[in-house]
Amino acid sequence: MKFVAFALCAMICVAITASFTRAADAAKEVTLKGKATCAKCDLKKTTKCQDALVVTDNGKEVVYYIKMDEKGKAFHKDICQAAKDNVTVTGVVSEKDGQKWITASKIEG
Repeated sequence: MKFVAFALCAMICVAITASFTRAADAAKEVTLKGKATCAKCDLKKTTKCQDALVVTDNGKEVVYYIKMDEKGKAFHKDICQAAKDNVTVTGVVSEKDGQKWITASKIEG
């Protein structure tokens, strides 16, 4: 009986650890490099100004919308009227309504 209780406890601990690991992996920062531009003025994909990073992945262009928080708003003046190549954005990627978003912790370029 003690062995069954121990085994059950061990399985629960493994399950909890696995779920925490998946959550931590989902929130890992990534670094993307590409062309930073305005999704409204250049890409014509939004109705108001929005930072975007266009990345080439396996020969296909992928658009990552940059969250317009302090970092995004501060960076926008640099790319609204003219796109900027070789920009590196580090942050956490998510998906919303079929679009990729990145919450930037660092923008360089």
